[in-house]
Amino acid sequence: MMDLETNYLVIGAGAMGLAFADTLVAETGASVTIVDRYDQPGGHWTRAYPFVRLHQPSAGYGVNSRPLGNDAIDSHGPNAGLLELAGTGEICSYFDQVMQQTLLPSGRVRYLPMTEHLGGGRCRSLVTGEAFSVTASRRIVDATYQNVTVPAMRTPPYAIDHGVTCVPPNALTALGGAPDRFTVVGAGKTGIDTCLWLLRRGVDPQRLTWIMPRDSWLIDRTLTQPGPAFADRIVPVLIGQLEAVAAATSVEDLYTRLEACGRLIRVDPTVKATMYRCATVSQSELVELRRIEDVVRLGRVRRIGATAIELDGGSVPTTAATLHIDCSADGLERRPEVPVFDGGAITLQSVRTCQQVFSAAFIAHVEAAYPDDAVKNDLCRPIAHPDTDLDFLRTTVADDANERRWAEDPALQSWLDGARLNWIRHVGPALPEEPAARAEALAIRRAVVAAMAEKLRSLMST
Repeated sequence: MMDLETNYLVIGAGAMGLAFADTLVAETGASVTIVDRYDQPGGHWTRAYPFVRLHQPSAGYGVNSRPLGNDAIDSHGPNAGLLELAGTGEICSYFDQVMQQTLLPSGRVRYLPMTEHLGGGRCRSLVTGEAFSVTASRRIVDATYQNVTVPAMRTPPYAIDHGVTCVPPNALTALGGAPDRFTVVGAGKTGIDTCLWLLRRGVDPQRLTWIMPRDSWLIDRTLTQPGPAFADRIVPVLIGQLEAVAAATSVEDLYTRLEACGRLIRVDPTVKATMYRCATVSQSELVELRRIEDVVRLGRVRRIGATAIELDGGSVPTTAATLHIDCSADGLERRPEVPVFDGGAITLQSVRTCQQVFSAAFIAHVEAAYPDDAVKNDLCRPIAHPDTDLDFLRTTVADDANERRWAEDPALQSWLDGARLNWIRHVGPALPEEPAARAEALAIRRAVVAAMAEKLRSLMST
């Protein structure tokens, strides 16, 4: 392949890379070259387990220019009464449509699948082995920095003895026989999904072991629903959160109050939760998870042997007839925060907690609309993914700081008001339509949130 020239070289055709390219192409006349090591767009979704679904409504996912799903309310199943959640097949098809029906038809996008980026614009085909250069006249955009990893993308991080069966969740849909027992390793979103899949497929909870290195604070999925239809359920919880923060005398007291008002929930209310990763569950899913009695809380797995599983804090028995399911991949790795804009480079990161696609589209808009990196970096301050319980406080404060900064810019606020991926604009009480009244309501809301953030800062410092 001959060397190529482009305005922007985007590394990675996953969700963030496509969300960035979509907004950049829509708002500028720039040319974009996208290189990706996989054969189809979608990033980790192309390697995800087949029963995975979004944990947030489809209405707020994907790229800004193209809806995902039909804004339908699920009428049955564990998500009944809430907005639809796209599954992996729908998501992969959607991203393929974004590429084939939106980006490539623009005439300004070049897509190079099965291609790895070696650094500095040097690339190599994974099919032919041919190396070539892509010269980006404006920026090289790293859409892989967040390092989203699902179990099928790597080997388990612990030893597995000969004769032990340990598989990623992808293998569950191709089982050739029924194991005596199932042991799920991991308590994050993937572990939750896997436990729920097994229970929905009729596995008796008595045959299921759940290794939970850390208990997690979870979000009731009702609180992630945009639109006025859910306001009567969301607003009391948001008010409860404000009251909880105002009354809290310590971080521990705060979490007690946040759980009492429904802002945060956990599988076992009697066990201290030390993890927060933005995972959501419906109330019916929470009931199902609580049916699992054999929950192992002895830290991380070190080795799975033929007769015992060794963990940081001890061991538990296992058997050769047990199917061990590795769900320990760090899907939302907490990466160091680095400047988003840095000379000839853009490093895509979340600028709103756990809202990667919104963040990528927002960064693309800022790149298109603002003059220099100092201004752009002031608007795009990264927020590292949460991991520990205290990160709920940290990210809430960081989100507030970014939102207040954005509110000072009328043009940016206008873009946010019209951005499909900015689904939180429809969460909570509706704002007045009349401009002056709307501005007053927004000012009051921001003042209240700012006071909450200041109290959270105070609690974190004690």
